[in-house]
Amino acid sequence: MLTVSSTLRVPEPHAASSPSFAQLAFFYVALYQLAAARGFHRPCAEALGADQFAPSDGEDPSSRASRSSYFNWFHFSISCGYGIATTGLSYVEDNVSWTAGFAACWATMVLYLAVFLLGTPTYRAERPVDGIRLAETVRTWAARVFRRKDAGDTERLLTGEPEDGKGKGLVVKLLPIWVTSLIFAAIVAQVSTLFTKQGSTLDRRLGMGTGLVVPPAALQFFLSVTMIATLPVYDRLFVPLVRRITGHHAGLTTLRRIGAGMATAGAAMVVAALVEARRLRVAREAGLVDEPDAVLPMRLWWMLPQYVLIGVAVVLAEIGLQEFFYDQVPDAFRSVGLALCMSIFGVGNYVSGMLVFATDWATRSKGESWFSDNLNRAHLDYFYWLLAGLAVMEVAVYLHFATRYVYSSKDEL
Repeated sequence: MLTVSSTLRVPEPHAASSPSFAQLAFFYVALYQLAAARGFHRPCAEALGADQFAPSDGEDPSSRASRSSYFNWFHFSISCGYGIATTGLSYVEDNVSWTAGFAACWATMVLYLAVFLLGTPTYRAERPVDGIRLAETVRTWAARVFRRKDAGDTERLLTGEPEDGKGKGLVVKLLPIWVTSLIFAAIVAQVSTLFTKQGSTLDRRLGMGTGLVVPPAALQFFLSVTMIATLPVYDRLFVPLVRRITGHHAGLTTLRRIGAGMATAGAAMVVAALVEARRLRVAREAGLVDEPDAVLPMRLWWMLPQYVLIGVAVVLAEIGLQEFFYDQVPDAFRSVGLALCMSIFGVGNYVSGMLVFATDWATRSKGESWFSDNLNRAHLDYFYWLLAGLAVMEVAVYLHFATRYVYSSKDEL
């Protein structure tokens, strides 16, 4: 649908008319359909892959280590895809056409589906626990909502409560970790928003006589490269080394890994603030403050450290969150656990948007907005400092809950 929508443009390139309501509606339907498809596909695909290394009895240490390693390599493959998309596809879309870019994505998905289906006979898909099916699950949740008393054993399975009924509900148990991860997700959201806007003002020529100019969106390639370089080192060198010290199959427990990632994300905001402060100083010294479309005499490589730190933070916290939410739910709800984890980043984008809106409103009422349309008069550095401060508070609150959390599986103790 996106490929088709990109062909429904005004015939004359410089025509002043806007897209029709039908064209816009078709485009937005395609976008929301893509978002819904990703929401259904990603948790199920990731859970299916992890299930290949997670025996139901959970007693095989090598299986637990392999499962933990799987999450690292799953993201390694995704990072390779993001790297190609943010460089090759963004170049095609800027220099050839959006239609060609969307068509390339469609062709890749067709190939992916074919390969996935070819492997179907080899996948191990576990049967529902105690024979519980989707319809029965829905009835049980309905019973909980309307406070019926006949949910029985199925209710205990869904909530993770022990037979004596004294355990806490699954959602209540996981909610503190979910909430305290939102600021981390809001920080990661800056990669595709403010980082890109920041980079669009810099000298993005690659040099070496190639004449190539890096598209602003392609700067996210730095994030993918960081993950591609970091994940093998983390999985093959760091984990075995730390495992000898801690005795844990993954080196670090998932909660420790998440906390380390949150702290790294806060450090990334500090670096981003310092780089933005330098960018503003360069704009003043070059006399380009009132020329928002001018390219500043500052190379894009200055932004590399903040992308690298965000990449390391994602390797630690985002992957740790996914493994944590996969492990801490009943076996029959692993994909639901991963979906719950993914919702952190969806809500985190909204949190980022609300912070930008509130900050813009507060600063605009007192003068120049921190998010002025003229980026050379804005103060993204102040906003990055704000995020860094929120990250410090997030880590403190997270540590309070993480140190009191009781893992559902014994191997995490």
